[in-house]
Amino acid sequence: MSEPLYVPVLPVRQHARMAYERLRPDIQAAIAPLWNLPPSPGMAPAELEKAHWQKELRRVRGAHRRHPGWMDAPFAETAQMSALAKILGEYTTLSRLLRPVTGPERSEAQQTAAVEAARRCGCGVGVRVRMPGEWDGDTAEAVAGLLARVDRDVPVDLLLDLGSVLPGRPDAGKEALRALDALVALTDNWRTVAVLGGAFPQVTDDMLQLGDPHDEPRADWDMWHEIRAARRGPLSRLGYGDYGVQAPGALATEPGGGGPPWGVLRYTTDRSFVLCKMLNAGPDRTASIRVAARRIRDLPDFRGATASAGETWLRDCADGPMTDGEGSGNHTQWLWAGSAQHMTYVVRSLPST
Repeated sequence: MSEPLYVPVLPVRQHARMAYERLRPDIQAAIAPLWNLPPSPGMAPAELEKAHWQKELRRVRGAHRRHPGWMDAPFAETAQMSALAKILGEYTTLSRLLRPVTGPERSEAQQTAAVEAARRCGCGVGVRVRMPGEWDGDTAEAVAGLLARVDRDVPVDLLLDLGSVLPGRPDAGKEALRALDALVALTDNWRTVAVLGGAFPQVTDDMLQLGDPHDEPRADWDMWHEIRAARRGPLSRLGYGDYGVQAPGALATEPGGGGPPWGVLRYTTDRSFVLCKMLNAGPDRTASIRVAARRIRDLPDFRGATASAGETWLRDCADGPMTDGEGSGNHTQWLWAGSAQHMTYVVRSLPST
């Protein structure tokens, strides 16, 4: 099985799973998502079996019938770690395509559970190394200690997670290269080495004008090309990853609670993230959404309705009647359409070697 070109960091949420399921087979084959359970604050370990995300977790497992991915619980509270590790271990064993994830900052119990699940199912283990700022050389020692606990015949995947990479972080590429030099040298058993970082920016109430497309530079894409240009040795097989159409902080939000009285359509071009804000309430809601969809559809960089399921939805929404809200969508549909177009475009933009 070939290793992925692209590692999208996705929440175990309906919109992300729907986007993954709607990808064309060739695009899906090039992707291995890193799925993240949402937080369950204060929930007792015995209650996790009935957590609200269990239903969606089962659907995510069902979506991975042919291609691999990773499964993580990055927001597990100390008292929950053993129970969550057991749940994810069971899903890993059942699927054998969903690999468990651990990291140097995780508890010994969580590391042990992930490594044991990887050994038991033969799927390998993901080592997620978070680097929200400058590279800390002490992290390499902690990763080395973790690798020492993994059997030699168990493949390991290095997921270097930079989190947000916005224009205000110009040294991200150099720091990533420092981290890779230290981490890749720790073992010759890496199956996958990927740098994860960047996403559409967080949209707030006071950001953007209704119906006016707004461009944000793709700083993470510039970082990726910087790393590619400086690649050497094992880095020639470096994978790319990002957080897609939501800011990294969205992973930590709990489902439910309603949304703001506005929504956003998102589109990815070669050099920018395009965002178009629209109303999500009131008598002008439908017209506002149609106008935003038309603004996206009429972009010079719009790739046409057949490019992906995301573009198809945008075209159909743009062409709908101003007085009929059917097909104008909601937050879930706007997010899955944005995710589908983004993941498809990223795969088609990445070099195959």
